[in-house]
Amino acid sequence: MPRRPAKPRITKPHLTWKWNRRREVWEPYFRITWTEGGRQRERAVKLDWQNDPERLDFLYWECRTGRHEKQRQPAQYTWGEAITAWRGDPRIQGKIAAGTKKSYRSSLELILATNAEKDMRRTTRAGMRAAHEALSSTPRKADKLLAVSSLIWNYAATELDWPIGENPAAKIRKFGRQTEFAAWPAWMIEALPDAPAVVRIAAELILGTGQRPGAAIAMRRDAFRGEWMTLVDEKNAEEFEIFIPDRLRAFLDETPNRGAYVIAKNLTEPLGYDAVYRQFADWRATLGPRAEGFRLHGLRKSAIIELAEAGCSDAQIHAITNQTLEMVQYYRRRANRKKLSKAAAKMRGQNENGS
Repeated sequence: MPRRPAKPRITKPHLTWKWNRRREVWEPYFRITWTEGGRQRERAVKLDWQNDPERLDFLYWECRTGRHEKQRQPAQYTWGEAITAWRGDPRIQGKIAAGTKKSYRSSLELILATNAEKDMRRTTRAGMRAAHEALSSTPRKADKLLAVSSLIWNYAATELDWPIGENPAAKIRKFGRQTEFAAWPAWMIEALPDAPAVVRIAAELILGTGQRPGAAIAMRRDAFRGEWMTLVDEKNAEEFEIFIPDRLRAFLDETPNRGAYVIAKNLTEPLGYDAVYRQFADWRATLGPRAEGFRLHGLRKSAIIELAEAGCSDAQIHAITNQTLEMVQYYRRRANRKKLSKAAAKMRGQNENGS
């Protein structure tokens, strides 16, 4: 039987050598001791020294300073844990529309890619501001990251009761809205009867309900009952009932019923937003260059302006469209300007005719 080789002569405080019978080698271990519950505890960290004294010295001092990977305690209150909890919370997920979840996804993945294992308590306001400004070339993406970070922070603090302190994303100034969806001009709305059936239906639903295109396109037939329709706000999944405008009711009465949805892919499924938008884009191209800047979302703004011009109050417009009062007031000013300019033009004409 071969003799066991001599134990290495390298000695250091807390360093011990153990014989590995299977490999027939001496292996170094760093002994860690601590007191827990009045009793002394001990564990040993194996040092993969690879028979290299310099490497052993490096690993030894990593242990002495508490920096060895086996000594590191897993971080608590991490962004990754918070996002996982938020995604798995039925109380939260049940109230968020699919479109909204989709809009959050890229920001959540960005947070996970850079900070999944980071303790949220180490996130500073300066760091949050720097991350926001780093995306300044894509301001909408930057603002979305800020909003989603704030959402997850507030969830961790209030729903998980994590002691993570003040929200570092709160009150950081956003870049703001970069491009406003323009309301459609009258000539473009008047051209709708010549649009493809799918585009015409989508446009009439958006104009009649004042909802976002995604929500309007996904409307079911059974949402319309007599004089009333049930709407679900796409952003916050809020459900509410409003009166069906005469124009929309008459249009739907003439629209063939091809399934459970107003814009039906088949008997049980709606046509997707992308399919509708492709047909809209093709139709818009036939209207020439002046139509290029308009989007389906602009019809929601047209609905607000039409309601304002009809004399509806801000509260009434909000009740129909569920649009924020701030946005309602913004488009009301545009509607009022149109009315005032028309009245001024008439007065001017009367004055010229009378002179």
